[in-house]
Amino acid sequence: MRENFEPLIVAFCCHYCAYTAADLAGTMRLSYPPNVRIIRVPCTGKVDVLFLLKAFEEGADGVYVAGCLEGDCHFLKGNLRAKKRVALAKRILEEVGLGGERLEMYNMSAAMGPRFAEVAREMTEKIRKLGPSPIKKMPRAGSKGSGENKILDQVANY
Repeated sequence: MRENFEPLIVAFCCHYCAYTAADLAGTMRLSYPPNVRIIRVPCTGKVDVLFLLKAFEEGADGVYVAGCLEGDCHFLKGNLRAKKRVALAKRILEEVGLGGERLEMYNMSAAMGPRFAEVAREMTEKIRKLGPSPIKKMPRAGSKGSGENKILDQVANY
């Protein structure tokens, strides 16, 4: 089953660096998996822990946050805040049984188009090996038996 499994990956990308690196990868005609869905954010410092958890709840098999190189954040310390939030979200994912390895943080400059494509491929392969997200087997909100199994409900009790 895992050979045919195509994971859904959500990438929260900083407007100034990682998103521009993704654009450069496209301009350079570098291929990366089409299953990576990019969400452009002004700064990774604006990515809240709940955004990361919600991405999983909405069907992502893996999530990564990609921002400026450390020390080069356009908003000074946004990427450092994001790094702490990703670490917290990874701990929460471990606690609720989803697995923290499904979430990562990467840093890159706007000139690192090849690195963006490499990260997208690496993350896709990593998640493909892990298999589909366990949360996909849980009941959806509003369905019979939903509630205590939902990740955000579990986090609320964390």
